[in-house]
Amino acid sequence: MNPETQRKGFELMVREYSEQLYWQIRKIVLTHEDTNDVLQNTFLKAWNAIDTFHGEAKVSTWLSRIAINESVDHLRRNKHLVSAGDDDLSVANNLMADPYFDGSETEAMLQQAIAQLPDVQRTVFTLRYFDDMKYSEISQITNTSEGALKASYHIAVKKISDFFKSRD
Repeated sequence: MNPETQRKGFELMVREYSEQLYWQIRKIVLTHEDTNDVLQNTFLKAWNAIDTFHGEAKVSTWLSRIAINESVDHLRRNKHLVSAGDDDLSVANNLMADPYFDGSETEAMLQQAIAQLPDVQRTVFTLRYFDDMKYSEISQITNTSEGALKASYHIAVKKISDFFKSRD
């Protein structure tokens, strides 16, 4: 493929999918700065792997898979920043102090509850609840069976519900 054509095509792809991927990543990693870092890493990985994309999946699915893997890797690398520590509301407090966060205290508390989920449950919950993805789509992105995804989602909902009940 002509390098100039490849570069132009990649620029179009970045323009087309940046916003969608930004919000997908943001719901997982939470902060604007971290989201931008993960988004940049996502497109860098996509650029480096562009020759391996053969169209078996939609471009959006391929990019989502990269973005979610990058988001989960980011969470694992920064686990100490998300753990409850001394302040069991650290994520909620950080969100409320974030100038880019325009949600309510309840939304911040929901993000706190989600942040305390294991990575897989957090990812499945985020994609299903916020992005309203079908289990079949999540299955393609995560390479996980639909049954396992449904179980993870159910457990995540129970844990989030318990989180809010414990604060009543």
